[in-house]
Amino acid sequence: MSEAIKKHAIWLVLLAAAGTFALTMGTRQTMGLFLADVNKSTGLGIADISLAFAFGQLWWGLTQPFAGAFADRVGAGRVLVIGVCLVALGTVLTPMMTSTVGLIFAIGVLAAGGAGMAGPSVLMAATTRLLPPEKRGMATGIVNAGGSFGQFVLAPVAVGLTALLGWMGSMQTLGLIVLLALPAAWVLKGNSNAVAATSGAPATPRMSAGTAIKNALNDRSFLLLGAGFFVCGFHVAFLGTHLPNVVAMCGLPPSISAWSLGLLGLFNIFGSLGMGWAVSRWRMKSLLSLVYAVRAVAVMIFLASPKTATVMLIFAAVMGLTFLSTVPPTAGLVAKFFGPANMATLFGIVMLSHQVGGFLGAWLGGKVFTMTGSYDTIWLIDIALAIGAALIHMPIKEAPLALKAQAA
Repeated sequence: MSEAIKKHAIWLVLLAAAGTFALTMGTRQTMGLFLADVNKSTGLGIADISLAFAFGQLWWGLTQPFAGAFADRVGAGRVLVIGVCLVALGTVLTPMMTSTVGLIFAIGVLAAGGAGMAGPSVLMAATTRLLPPEKRGMATGIVNAGGSFGQFVLAPVAVGLTALLGWMGSMQTLGLIVLLALPAAWVLKGNSNAVAATSGAPATPRMSAGTAIKNALNDRSFLLLGAGFFVCGFHVAFLGTHLPNVVAMCGLPPSISAWSLGLLGLFNIFGSLGMGWAVSRWRMKSLLSLVYAVRAVAVMIFLASPKTATVMLIFAAVMGLTFLSTVPPTAGLVAKFFGPANMATLFGIVMLSHQVGGFLGAWLGGKVFTMTGSYDTIWLIDIALAIGAALIHMPIKEAPLALKAQAA
């Protein structure tokens, strides 16, 4: 195969994976913009609606180990087709729901479950499988940046569509836009038996999903990695769900909400690409500690600052740099520990931990706000968790564990 064809194939894989993540993640991350409209339409209250969003965070994580195991066995293409269609269906149905149970079904089961199937565990594993090792660090950064790019683009699109069509028409149009990701399933098809032969090194033998999970859960470094990713989920879900309401509570116009979400996505592109570049140059566990420490400091400064539009936008930009920049080093450590053969399954386990944190971040945000009329308590919890995450990555042993896993 010529170098030109190889380069074309690499960029096609990256475009397919990043584009899919852009559409699924972008759609999910704009849902916070509709929180007030859903509340006005249904009269359910912020706490109940937050529960639907929180369940979506949890279900997104719960689907990923199973979607990963299914993709490892039957191929990523089939899983992605099902996932994209479920995201579209759930998003289209959401405006029709008038009860908490209905919102949980549309947002939490259909849309979030579909996004989990077409989410990072399957996309990162497909990319890792199809690309040689020297390309994987930057590739995970590019795929992760795709989700941020989707958020950056779709947040203002959602606002524009709402002005033209109303919030219901806007949300349903976003659901149809997600279907543009379907062609990517053909590019990313294949399972773990087709691990890229371009690596120049022997592929890691494939274990059963049960054996891979058992070995990973018996490893201290893997558990510490999952615990740190729990904190990332708490932080990301809280911001994604409640940042528009934080902006409103500061007396700022709705346009600042859209720009804040957009800047989260825009600067996460830079953070993800920068982290994708950095993972091949520095220890991944140290990079993760740095990201969580920056989050803690940034929130402290934000709480002590006047809540002007400029401060809000700068805060969103700083948070964007750290928002999902944890994904490339986390995915990199999973691949470094156990190789690519079972990566979709094992990264799905780590994503489950992330989304348990996400459930608590989204739900507690609404619960605390309902009880106190303020987000101050949840910000303090977020600071404490970020400091803890910065510390918990330090004992991780960043060395290949594949041989140990095979021997266990």
